[in-house]
Amino acid sequence: MFELLRSRRPASFKDDLLSGLTVALALVPEAIAFAFVAGVNPLVGLYAAFMVGLITASIGGRPGMISGATGALAVVMVGLVASHGVEYLFAAVVLMGLIQMLAGVLRLGKFIRIVPHPVMLGFVNGLAIVIFLAQLSNFKTASAGDEMQWMSGGGLWLMLGMVGLTMAIIHYLPRFTTAVPSSLVAIVVVTLLVIGLGLDLRTVGDLASIAGGFPEFHIPVVPFSLETLWVILPYSIILAAIGLIESLLTLSLIDEITETRGRGNKECVAQGVANTVTGMFGGMGGCAMIGQSMINVNSGGRSRLSGITAALCLLGFILFTSDLIEMIPLAALTGVMFIVVLGTFEWSSFRIMGKIPRSDAFVLILVSAVTVVTDLAVAVVVGVIVSALVFAWQHAKHIKAKTFVAENGSKVYELHGPLFFGSVHSFMELFDPRSDPDEVVVEFQHSRVVDHSGLEAIDNLAERYLNAGKTLHLRHLSPECRQLLRKAGNLVEVNVIEDPKYHVAVDDLA
Repeated sequence: MFELLRSRRPASFKDDLLSGLTVALALVPEAIAFAFVAGVNPLVGLYAAFMVGLITASIGGRPGMISGATGALAVVMVGLVASHGVEYLFAAVVLMGLIQMLAGVLRLGKFIRIVPHPVMLGFVNGLAIVIFLAQLSNFKTASAGDEMQWMSGGGLWLMLGMVGLTMAIIHYLPRFTTAVPSSLVAIVVVTLLVIGLGLDLRTVGDLASIAGGFPEFHIPVVPFSLETLWVILPYSIILAAIGLIESLLTLSLIDEITETRGRGNKECVAQGVANTVTGMFGGMGGCAMIGQSMINVNSGGRSRLSGITAALCLLGFILFTSDLIEMIPLAALTGVMFIVVLGTFEWSSFRIMGKIPRSDAFVLILVSAVTVVTDLAVAVVVGVIVSALVFAWQHAKHIKAKTFVAENGSKVYELHGPLFFGSVHSFMELFDPRSDPDEVVVEFQHSRVVDHSGLEAIDNLAERYLNAGKTLHLRHLSPECRQLLRKAGNLVEVNVIEDPKYHVAVDDLA
C-alpha cells in the first residue's frame, strides 16, 4: 500500500484526497436517510458506510468505486427489522457476506457479462431517476403537527436558489481551475453563505446527530438455531443478490468511464468480507453506490486512496467534527446529487431510441421503469429474461432446410440454423414423412442441436418416420451434438440402425 502511495503523482494524490473528502460529505445524509428507511439508528447506517467503504476500497476489484449503505438494500431490510429486530438484521448481513464471498470464490462475477447493453442503459437511467426522487424529500419541511409537507413560498425559492448555486459552481468552476474538486468548493461556499447570512434552511443536523464513537465488535444476539437460519436466509440471499448485481453493474459503468477494467470476482469477495465484518460491528451492510462513485470519478478519484479517504473522513466526522458536518445545508448536498443525476442519466438513449431495434428500446424502457418501481435486482433479472426471450423468438425463425434427392434416391434435408426450444416447432414443420422416400437424411453440417428440446424434436421426428415405415439418418453432427445424443441415453439412440424401435442412423462423418 505504501509503495502504491509513494508511486503516485502529487496531483493524483491530491485529487484522490480531495475527492474522497467530497464523497464523505455526500455520504452522510445518504447513510442517515437509508438507516431511517431500514428502521434502524442513523449510526448503524454511518458505521456501515464507513466499514463497507473502507474494506471494499482496500481489497475490492474496482479502485475508485465507492460502497456504503444503499436504498436498494434498505427497502429489503425494513421487513426483517420490523418483524424480528435489529439483531436479526446484523445476523442476516453476516450471512449475506458469506454468500457473496462464496459467489466470488465460485467465480460467478463473470455472469455479469450476459447483461445486454439495453439492460445496462435501463439500469443507469432508472438509477438516475431513483437518485433524483430520493432528493425530493429535502424539499419538505416539518409542519406544526410534525408532518412533512412540501415547501412553498419564500422557503421553496430559497432552497431552489441554493441548489441552483451549488450546481452552477460545480458546472462552471472547472473552466477556471481544477485544483480543487468543484463539488467540495460548492459545498463549502454554500455552507458559509447560509451560515453567514443566517438563512433558514434545513441542515444535516436536522436529520439526526452523527456524533458517536468507534464501531464496537458485536456478535449478533440471536439464537443460534435452525429456526433463526430459516428466518434470515431468505433476506440474506436477496440482499446478497441485490448487492452483487448493483456492485457489478456499477463496476462495469466505472470501467466504461475510466477506460479500465475492474475484477468482478475480486469485488464479490471484497463485498462479502465487508458485509460479514460490518454485521459483526453493528452495521446494516451495503454495496456499491453509483451516485457517490460518480462523484468520486468526476472529482478525479481514480485509486484506492480516494475510497479509503472517504471512509476515514466519514469516521472522522462521527468522532470529531460532527458539529461542523451537521451545519452543512441539505441544499448543497441536494445540488451535488442533482449534478450526479444529470451526469448519470444516458441522455443519448433518447437519440438512439428510434435507431435501435424496437425490442431493445422496449427492454431499455422496461428496465428503467422496473428499477424505479421495485428495485435494481428485479429490474436486471426482468431485463435479462426479456432479452433472452426476444433472442430466442428471433432465432426460432432462422432454422430452415434445403432439400434435394441424392444419387441413391434418398432425400436430404440440409438444415441451417440452431435446433433449440424456440425453433422446435419450425423444425418439425420442415419434414413430410408421408411423401418422403424410404431413406431420409438430415444433414447437420450447418446446424447445431443446442438443448434437450432439440433432442426431443429428433426423437419425435424419428417416431414419425418409423410410423411411416421409413428410415431416418442423422449426418455430420458436430462433436458437441453427438455428445448431447450420447448423454441423452434412451431418449435418442445413437446406434439405432440396429434398433427396431427408432430406425435412426447416425453417420459420424463429421
